[in-house]
Amino acid sequence: MFYIEKMGDEYFTFLTECTSPKACTILLRGPSKDILNEIDRNLADAMAVARNVVLNPRLIPGGGAVEMAVARALTEAGATGVAGKEKEVAGAAQGAVFKAVADALEVIPRTLVQNAGGNAIRVLTELRAKHAAGEHTWGIDGHVGKITDMKTYGLYESASVKIQTLKTAIEATRVLLRVDDIVQATRKDKSGGGGGGAPAVQDMGQGADGEGGEPEMP
Repeated sequence: MFYIEKMGDEYFTFLTECTSPKACTILLRGPSKDILNEIDRNLADAMAVARNVVLNPRLIPGGGAVEMAVARALTEAGATGVAGKEKEVAGAAQGAVFKAVADALEVIPRTLVQNAGGNAIRVLTELRAKHAAGEHTWGIDGHVGKITDMKTYGLYESASVKIQTLKTAIEATRVLLRVDDIVQATRKDKSGGGGGGAPAVQDMGQGADGEGGEPEMP
C-alpha cells in the first residue's frame, strides 16, 4: 500500500503491507531536535547490540562482574607467578604488570558504585569476597550502589563487545609504552630573526644623527 501523510509541516511517503520486505524505515518523532538526536543515538546503540547478539550469541554478566573476575584472576597470577618463568626478576616484572592491569579493571565497578552514591571501599571489598568465593556473576547494581547477582538481576552484556573493549585497551597501552620520548615542536617567533622576513637595510641617505641629507664627500 502506498500513501502520503502529512506530519507537522512535512509530507512523508509510506509503503506498507509489502510482501517479504528486505528493508524497513523507523520513523522517530519528538518535541525538539535535541530529544530526537538522543533517541536516534539510543536506537542506534540498541540495534548495534541486537546485531552483535545475532552474530555472536554469547552474553556475559554486566555491572562490572567480568572486570572484577578478570582482575581477581590477574592478581592471583601475579602473586603466584606463571609457569615457565625461570628468572625471578622476569616473574616479578610480570606480576607488577598483572597488578597494574587488575587495578585498571577495578575502576569500572568502583565508578559504578561512586556514581550511585555508595561507599566504594566497602562495596568493592564485598564484591572481592564474592568473587573469591567463586561467585563470578556478582556485580554492581547501578541504581543503589550495592552488589547483586547479575543473573538474578538480569543485566547482561554482549561478549563480543567486551572482548573487543579489552583488546583495544591492551593495544592502546602497548602503543603508549613503546613511546620513549616526546619531541615537542615550538613555533618560531615571527618578530625574531627566524621569522623569515627580509633583512633590514640601513638608509644611506641619513647621517649619523638620523637627519636626512646628502652624504659628505671627503
